[in-house]
Amino acid sequence: MIIEAMTEPTASLPACNGVAPLPHLGVIRAEGEDAARFLHGQLTQDFVLLGPDAARLAALCSPKGRMLASFIGIKPSSNEVLLICPADVLAATVKRLSLFVLRAKLRLSDASAEFELRGLMGNALETVAQGNQLTLGCRDFSSGKLIFMPSASGLERAIWLAPRGTPEPAGAALDPVLWAWAEVMSGVAWVSAPIVDALVPQMLNYESVGGVNFKKGCYPGQEVVARSQFRGVLKRRGFIVHADAPLAAGQEVFSAADAEQPCGLVAQAAPSPQGGFDAIASLQISAAEAGDLHAGAADGPALRLKPLPYALLADV
Repeated sequence: MIIEAMTEPTASLPACNGVAPLPHLGVIRAEGEDAARFLHGQLTQDFVLLGPDAARLAALCSPKGRMLASFIGIKPSSNEVLLICPADVLAATVKRLSLFVLRAKLRLSDASAEFELRGLMGNALETVAQGNQLTLGCRDFSSGKLIFMPSASGLERAIWLAPRGTPEPAGAALDPVLWAWAEVMSGVAWVSAPIVDALVPQMLNYESVGGVNFKKGCYPGQEVVARSQFRGVLKRRGFIVHADAPLAAGQEVFSAADAEQPCGLVAQAAPSPQGGFDAIASLQISAAEAGDLHAGAADGPALRLKPLPYALLADV
């Protein structure tokens, strides 16, 4: 199945320009001569061949192929990898990864206290990037790193990562709620605590947005993820939905035709600047095509599908 990429006009949006704090994110450091090789064998993406001018979207999966965490990773040097991930799963992720270090020469740690994280969006980013935006590219900027994230509703975005105490990039203060909404509208969901161990990567379109490398070799859950892609029909995908009522990660989605069995799960949600809430939801494709979807219960708030900002890869 291929869904054509579409974008929504931004003319009716409030100003979404500026610099926002990102307290919901933290940083894991892997340091040592085996850092990249170790993560290469644990996550869904290639970290051995990662260069300093690029970033990787990746997931940590269980043996059953379900995502336990997700990351944006960069490799500042051959012996160091930094993984940005939701703060509410960070400690558990470090603990789980540490179980598999064994004799590998690296050290894993929560480095969140050592770094500043800011989100740049709209003209605040255009000023510093000067037209050099490349999604999941990484460049040095203001004593830190600027990581270009997928755009949202026509708005360019980047995460700035720098040592604690570094003066942040110039720009107007951006409401963190607007940054959270832009994360949703990018169509790329973080794996946060409410959805841990609930979804395989394809259920959030990770294979379509650069989050899975099918050529890199083994990692926990790799067989399940590959089989889902190549040997069967994918039955669930990530969709962007809108509701007039509040939505939250972990909330179940129902079809009006079946009050007993949920047909989906909200992965990430945020208030929309145009009113109501927008969310990324993993939905059964058949239920999405049938419509009449509701949050929380079959008679709960109605959900309306919105266009994804990218095309899904064709099922193989």
